[in-house]
Amino acid sequence: MSAKTSFQKYTLDFKFDAGTSRGVLKTKDTYFIKVWDTESPGIVGIGECGPLKGLSLDDREDIVSCIEKALQHLKTFPQNVEEAYSLADQLAGKDLPALRFALEVAFLDLIQGGKRCVFDNPFYQNEESIPINGLIWMGEVDFMKQQIDKKIEYGYSCIKMKIGAIDFDKEKEVLSYIRSRGDKLILRVDANGGFSADEALRRLEKLSEYNIHSIEQPIMKGQWEEMSELCAQSPIPIALDEELIGWYTREEKKDLIQAINPQYLILKPTLLGGFKSCNEWIEIAEKNEIGWWLTSALESNVGLNAISQYAAEISAPGYQGLGTGQLYHNNISSPLEIDNGYMVYKREKSWDYSNMD
Repeated sequence: MSAKTSFQKYTLDFKFDAGTSRGVLKTKDTYFIKVWDTESPGIVGIGECGPLKGLSLDDREDIVSCIEKALQHLKTFPQNVEEAYSLADQLAGKDLPALRFALEVAFLDLIQGGKRCVFDNPFYQNEESIPINGLIWMGEVDFMKQQIDKKIEYGYSCIKMKIGAIDFDKEKEVLSYIRSRGDKLILRVDANGGFSADEALRRLEKLSEYNIHSIEQPIMKGQWEEMSELCAQSPIPIALDEELIGWYTREEKKDLIQAINPQYLILKPTLLGGFKSCNEWIEIAEKNEIGWWLTSALESNVGLNAISQYAAEISAPGYQGLGTGQLYHNNISSPLEIDNGYMVYKREKSWDYSNMD
């Protein structure tokens, strides 16, 4: 047996200018990693390393050489899930979480026969679906309202809206519009750290008028004392997102949770270092009676598929943030579909990798 690998860069093109508090996204670079055994060259495991610019630890100029170095050290393949997690950790280490996730997925896919089956469960078998939130990107008010109308038309029961970059009064206008469309809609907002620590509580008090389920990362990461005070005083439950990036050991994760004591955690495998890392966050959260859900991080359908199967495997509670597969002109065609606000895996559909060639 001889382990073989390859990887390639791929640029995803957004269908529109995707606005966040950190700027507007037009394209996103990602890297597809392939692993196979020379004795079975037709069985290939594929993972996706997709760092987010300005946010991921892997967003570095030498990411290509980092991937090359990790793959050069791969001599044999794991035989089960735990071995896959351990080997990915050995190859990528703590400084390359997106690569660690990609290797986990590639190994698990290879173990399952190279069919993009990362976890063989009822979701993959198209026997169960996953409820997801509909994401509303920042932009002009009319553009945001158009997105909302489409999400409601498509059957979403949970809406997530990006806030924190445009005029606050305009954002409240859009939130009011959402509430006018349905009192029973579950409404989440994501500030991506867009509020200052001084103004955050006042803004949260004003936002509470709109019956908001939760707000993600109201202030920038690294302000533990200020975030802890917000979590204790906010009328809206707070979910940590960017705050979780960069913590590697179980003890580091425990320290953060105990220092801030949030209401929710947002778990993004690409940013946090894969499924093993997410499992640790979940264990700590549940011991501290903290809620959580999973969210994709603008991966192509390759990464999104893996996260969706993981969500089903661990019975992730509530609505997951997995609706990003429709963002790109040139996404990898897959069996993933959104049906009435649910993610489904249509096994009768085929994967199309022609874009990757």
